[in-house]
Amino acid sequence: MLITELKQKDDVLSLIKGKALVISCIGCKEVYFPVTEAEELHKELLAGGNVSAVITTDYICNPENLKLQLKKHMDKVEAAEILLVFSCGVGVQTVAELYPNKAVFAACDTYPLPGHQGITPLEPECDQCAECHLSDTAGICPITACSKGLLNGQCGGSKNGMCEVDKDMECGWERIYRRLEKLGLLDSLLYPAKIRNYIAIAGAGANASES
Repeated sequence: MLITELKQKDDVLSLIKGKALVISCIGCKEVYFPVTEAEELHKELLAGGNVSAVITTDYICNPENLKLQLKKHMDKVEAAEILLVFSCGVGVQTVAELYPNKAVFAACDTYPLPGHQGITPLEPECDQCAECHLSDTAGICPITACSKGLLNGQCGGSKNGMCEVDKDMECGWERIYRRLEKLGLLDSLLYPAKIRNYIAIAGAGANASES
Protein backbone atom coordinates (compact mmCIF):
# COMPACT_ATOMS: atom_id res chain seq x y z
CA MET A 1 0.00 0.00 0.00
CA LEU A 2 1.17 3.53 -0.75
CA ILE A 3 0.27 6.70 1.09
CA THR A 4 -0.28 10.06 -0.58
CA GLU A 5 -0.44 13.31 1.32
CA LEU A 6 -1.56 16.73 0.11
CA LYS A 7 1.16 19.32 -0.34
CA GLN A 8 0.84 22.48 1.71
CA LYS A 9 -2.10 24.59 0.51
CA ASP A 10 0.11 27.59 -0.32
CA ASP A 11 2.36 25.34 -2.42
CA VAL A 12 -0.65 24.04 -4.36
CA LEU A 13 -2.03 27.54 -4.88
CA SER A 14 1.33 28.72 -6.20
CA LEU A 15 1.05 26.21 -9.05
CA ILE A 16 -2.10 27.79 -10.47
CA LYS A 17 -0.80 30.46 -12.83
CA GLY A 18 -3.43 30.09 -15.52
CA LYS A 19 -6.72 28.36 -16.23
CA ALA A 20 -6.55 25.07 -14.38
CA LEU A 21 -8.44 21.80 -14.36
CA VAL A 22 -8.18 19.48 -11.37
CA ILE A 23 -7.95 15.74 -12.01
CA SER A 24 -8.30 13.92 -8.72
CA CYS A 25 -7.92 10.24 -7.96
CA ILE A 26 -10.19 8.80 -5.26
CA GLY A 27 -7.55 6.19 -4.60
CA CYS A 28 -7.49 2.47 -5.05
CA LYS A 29 -7.03 -0.43 -2.68
CA GLU A 30 -3.26 -0.21 -3.21
CA VAL A 31 -2.99 3.52 -2.45
CA TYR A 32 -4.29 5.51 0.51
CA PHE A 33 -5.60 8.89 -0.60
CA PRO A 34 -6.82 11.70 1.71
CA VAL A 35 -10.26 12.04 0.10
CA THR A 36 -11.89 14.35 2.67
CA GLU A 37 -8.93 16.75 2.84
CA ALA A 38 -8.71 16.84 -0.95
CA GLU A 39 -12.41 17.63 -1.30
CA GLU A 40 -12.06 20.58 1.06
CA LEU A 41 -9.13 21.94 -0.94
CA HIS A 42 -11.04 21.38 -4.20
CA LYS A 43 -13.81 23.66 -2.89
CA GLU A 44 -11.31 26.39 -2.09
CA LEU A 45 -9.68 26.09 -5.50
CA LEU A 46 -13.04 26.32 -7.28
CA ALA A 47 -13.97 29.35 -5.20
CA GLY A 48 -10.74 31.04 -6.27
CA GLY A 49 -11.99 31.28 -9.84
CA ASN A 50 -8.97 29.91 -11.74
CA VAL A 51 -10.03 26.26 -11.52
CA SER A 52 -12.72 25.49 -14.08
CA ALA A 53 -13.75 22.08 -12.71
CA VAL A 54 -12.75 19.10 -10.60
CA ILE A 55 -12.88 15.71 -12.29
CA THR A 56 -12.77 12.84 -9.82
CA THR A 57 -12.16 9.26 -10.85
CA ASP A 58 -10.25 6.16 -9.81
CA TYR A 59 -7.19 4.41 -11.21
CA ILE A 60 -5.91 7.42 -13.11
CA CYS A 61 -2.62 5.51 -13.29
CA ASN A 62 -4.25 3.37 -15.98
CA PRO A 63 -4.23 5.42 -19.21
CA GLU A 64 -7.03 3.50 -20.94
CA ASN A 65 -9.31 3.97 -17.96
CA LEU A 66 -8.34 7.63 -17.68
CA LYS A 67 -9.03 8.32 -21.36
CA LEU A 68 -12.50 6.78 -21.01
CA GLN A 69 -13.23 8.78 -17.86
CA LEU A 70 -12.11 12.05 -19.44
CA LYS A 71 -13.78 11.49 -22.81
CA LYS A 72 -16.90 13.41 -21.80
CA HIS A 73 -14.77 16.21 -20.32
CA MET A 74 -12.46 16.82 -23.27
CA ASP A 75 -13.74 20.36 -23.76
CA LYS A 76 -12.52 21.20 -20.25
CA VAL A 77 -9.21 19.40 -20.78
CA GLU A 78 -8.55 21.22 -24.05
CA ALA A 79 -9.46 24.60 -22.55
CA ALA A 80 -7.19 24.18 -19.53
CA GLU A 81 -3.66 25.56 -19.46
CA ILE A 82 -2.79 23.55 -16.37
CA LEU A 83 -3.75 20.05 -15.26
CA LEU A 84 -3.43 19.90 -11.47
CA VAL A 85 -3.32 16.27 -10.40
CA PHE A 86 -4.24 14.93 -6.99
CA SER A 87 -2.81 11.41 -6.91
CA CYS A 88 0.27 9.35 -6.25
CA GLY A 89 3.32 10.02 -8.43
CA VAL A 90 2.39 7.27 -10.87
CA GLY A 91 -0.94 8.94 -11.62
CA VAL A 92 0.70 12.33 -12.23
CA GLN A 93 3.16 10.79 -14.69
CA THR A 94 0.34 8.95 -16.47
CA VAL A 95 -1.55 12.22 -16.98
CA ALA A 96 1.64 13.91 -18.20
CA GLU A 97 2.25 11.16 -20.73
CA LEU A 98 -1.30 11.30 -22.04
CA TYR A 99 -1.29 15.09 -22.39
CA PRO A 100 2.24 16.13 -23.47
CA ASN A 101 1.05 19.56 -24.57
CA LYS A 102 -0.29 20.49 -21.14
CA ALA A 103 1.49 21.72 -18.04
CA VAL A 104 0.94 18.97 -15.47
CA PHE A 105 1.49 19.69 -11.78
CA ALA A 106 1.43 17.45 -8.70
CA ALA A 107 -0.68 18.43 -5.69
CA CYS A 108 0.44 15.50 -3.53
CA ASP A 109 3.52 13.81 -2.16
CA THR A 110 3.90 10.04 -2.15
CA TYR A 111 5.43 8.33 0.85
CA PRO A 112 7.53 5.16 0.85
CA LEU A 113 5.68 2.12 2.09
CA PRO A 114 6.00 -1.48 0.96
CA GLY A 115 3.38 -2.36 -1.60
CA HIS A 116 1.99 -1.95 -5.10
CA GLN A 117 2.23 1.40 -6.91
CA GLY A 118 -1.08 1.35 -8.75
CA ILE A 119 -2.18 -0.43 -11.89
CA THR A 120 -0.70 0.94 -15.08
CA PRO A 121 0.72 -0.68 -18.22
CA LEU A 122 3.05 2.27 -18.69
CA GLU A 123 6.66 2.51 -17.54
CA PRO A 124 6.52 5.57 -15.23
CA GLU A 125 7.60 4.75 -11.72
CA CYS A 126 7.43 6.60 -8.43
CA ASP A 127 10.34 6.42 -5.99
CA GLN A 128 8.06 7.55 -3.15
CA CYS A 129 10.52 10.25 -2.07
CA ALA A 130 8.00 12.08 0.16
CA GLU A 131 8.54 15.37 -1.73
CA CYS A 132 7.27 15.12 -5.29
CA HIS A 133 9.29 17.15 -7.81
CA LEU A 134 7.06 16.49 -10.84
CA SER A 135 5.68 20.04 -10.86
CA ASP A 136 9.18 21.38 -11.58
CA THR A 137 10.08 18.81 -14.21
CA ALA A 138 7.09 18.71 -16.58
CA GLY A 139 5.62 15.55 -15.09
CA ILE A 140 8.78 13.52 -15.78
CA CYS A 141 10.31 12.17 -12.58
CA PRO A 142 14.00 13.17 -12.30
CA ILE A 143 14.60 10.39 -9.78
CA THR A 144 13.37 7.48 -11.87
CA ALA A 145 13.95 8.87 -15.38
CA CYS A 146 17.62 9.56 -14.61
CA SER A 147 19.91 6.61 -13.92
CA LYS A 148 21.70 8.69 -11.28
CA GLY A 149 18.52 10.18 -9.77
CA LEU A 150 19.80 13.74 -10.21
CA LEU A 151 17.59 16.60 -9.02
CA ASN A 152 19.46 19.51 -10.56
CA GLY A 153 19.97 18.81 -14.22
CA GLN A 154 21.90 16.29 -16.24
CA CYS A 155 25.36 15.05 -15.34
CA GLY A 156 27.04 15.94 -18.63
CA GLY A 157 27.78 12.34 -19.55
CA SER A 158 24.88 11.85 -21.95
CA LYS A 159 25.61 11.55 -25.66
CA ASN A 160 23.15 12.14 -28.50
CA GLY A 161 20.35 12.27 -25.95
CA MET A 162 21.15 8.87 -24.46
CA CYS A 163 22.20 8.02 -20.91
CA GLU A 164 25.87 7.21 -20.27
CA VAL A 165 24.89 4.53 -17.73
CA ASP A 166 22.31 2.79 -19.91
CA LYS A 167 22.97 3.25 -23.62
CA ASP A 168 19.42 2.13 -24.44
CA MET A 169 17.83 4.74 -22.15
CA GLU A 170 17.04 8.33 -23.07
CA CYS A 171 18.64 10.93 -20.82
CA GLY A 172 15.86 11.84 -18.40
CA TRP A 173 17.01 15.43 -18.06
CA GLU A 174 17.09 15.95 -21.81
CA ARG A 175 13.50 14.70 -21.89
CA ILE A 176 12.62 17.12 -19.10
CA TYR A 177 14.34 20.04 -20.84
CA ARG A 178 12.65 19.36 -24.18
CA ARG A 179 9.22 19.18 -22.63
CA LEU A 180 9.69 22.29 -20.49
CA GLU A 181 10.92 24.14 -23.58
CA LYS A 182 7.88 23.00 -25.56
CA LEU A 183 5.56 24.22 -22.80
CA GLY A 184 7.40 27.52 -22.33
CA LEU A 185 8.27 26.59 -18.74
CA LEU A 186 12.07 26.62 -18.80
CA ASP A 187 12.03 29.20 -15.99
CA SER A 188 11.05 26.38 -13.65
CA LEU A 189 14.66 25.15 -13.92
CA LEU A 190 15.81 28.34 -12.19
CA TYR A 191 14.78 27.07 -8.76
CA PRO A 192 17.52 26.94 -6.07
CA ALA A 193 19.57 23.74 -6.00
CA LYS A 194 17.55 20.93 -4.43
CA ILE A 195 18.69 18.26 -1.99
CA ARG A 196 16.70 15.09 -1.41
CA ASN A 197 15.16 14.98 2.05
CA TYR A 198 16.24 11.52 3.13
CA ILE A 199 15.06 12.26 6.68
CA ALA A 200 11.46 12.46 5.43
CA ILE A 201 11.89 9.24 3.48
CA ALA A 202 13.43 7.39 6.42
CA GLY A 203 10.87 8.84 8.82
CA ALA A 204 7.97 7.68 6.69
CA GLY A 205 9.43 4.20 6.48
CA ALA A 206 9.98 4.08 10.23
CA ASN A 207 6.42 5.20 10.93
CA ALA A 208 5.13 2.53 8.59
CA SER A 209 7.07 -0.22 10.34
CA GLU A 210 5.78 0.91 13.73
CA SER A 211 2.11 0.97 12.67
